Amino acid sequence: RINQSDPATGSAREHLLRFIRAEHADDAGIVYCLSRKRVEETAEWLATKNLTALPYHAGLANNVRAANQSRFINEEGVIIVATIAFGMGIDKPNVRFVAHLNLPKSVEAYYQETGRAGRDGLPADAWMRYGLQDVITLRQMLEAGDADDTHKRVERQKLDDMLGLCELTTCRRQALLAYFAETSNQPCGNCDTCLDPPETWDATVPAQKALSCVHRTGQRFGVNYLIDVLLGKEDERIKRFGHDTLSTFGIGKASSANEWRGVFRQLIARGLLAVDIEGHGGLRLTEASRPVLRGEEPLRLRRDAKPEKTKKTKVPREARHPFARETDQHLWEALRTRRRELAAAQGVPPYVVFHDATLAEMVEHRPQTLNQLARISGVGERKLAAYGDDFVGVIREHADAVNELTTAT
Repeated sequence: RINQSDPATGSAREHLLRFIRAEHADDAGIVYCLSRKRVEETAEWLATKNLTALPYHAGLANNVRAANQSRFINEEGVIIVATIAFGMGIDKPNVRFVAHLNLPKSVEAYYQETGRAGRDGLPADAWMRYGLQDVITLRQMLEAGDADDTHKRVERQKLDDMLGLCELTTCRRQALLAYFAETSNQPCGNCDTCLDPPETWDATVPAQKALSCVHRTGQRFGVNYLIDVLLGKEDERIKRFGHDTLSTFGIGKASSANEWRGVFRQLIARGLLAVDIEGHGGLRLTEASRPVLRGEEPLRLRRDAKPEKTKKTKVPREARHPFARETDQHLWEALRTRRRELAAAQGVPPYVVFHDATLAEMVEHRPQTLNQLARISGVGERKLAAYGDDFVGVIREHADAVNELTTAT
């Protein structure tokens, strides 16, 4: 799921919190941020919301970084908030979600980072919110770097490809596969654009207004200033530059500031506008913008979804987990508790005992003997000998409790 989250639509981390509470309470996850400062602020904020969230970046003391990584690997329900420095060599199989609070630099980076979720084969989520400022910041960082022109050109194209993936109106999985020279004839039916196809609109005239405003103000101002001109805002800076006398002053009053922000974001993503390489965030026209400005080429853009209303109620775990029966959920929790106890006694991560997928299969088949347990995927001879009696015992106890309850009623 990839959504836009510009400043006027509310905090991206508020959306993240709603996502975690609604779909991944008590689950392990990774949240990626672009800067160390945002990593620390986000981890601290999530912790105030009663989540176990720990920061990870190269600027932390080695012992703190190692301790946080150890907790993430060995404990359940821990969320790591990290820069891209985190994850290489991490093979925790039951990461249930990977979230991005900033735009990744390339499709390759995004694919690698999201690939750290769901390695046990159970369902997992890739979730992202990004905004116009991410686009501007990454372009500024790229142009300000010391790399040669050839390398910058390659990285510029990678960023453009990542933006293209974000602004898609068709199946994201098909686009990802195509990027890596693979094909899929059918939409996946599982990504956000398949489940909730985005609306598009004829943005030719608004785009012309935006591009014209960039041109008439001298191609040196940032998005917020340009939006103020389009909205006809009474501003001392606008008056000082004489931009309140331009033909584009106030011609955008029919749209909100947030709607204009979405237009500018997509114009940048499509390469019709470029970010000032001097680092001030000013926008300038590109050759690709000329056919649109002249009315020779229509332009359809993705309509940004309206911001979600905050929901204070926490969705019960039973409503989110695929188990259909409440008794299945109780057995699942009992098996996880026993796994956690055995793992703690041995000083190993819980998934070393059994993966979540193995426990889920135990819930489905309810083996009552060691021979039956041995048929469960992930239960080899060694683990059968080491843990078989414990888990068969939990399943039998659960069955007895269910029988007693049934008899009593």
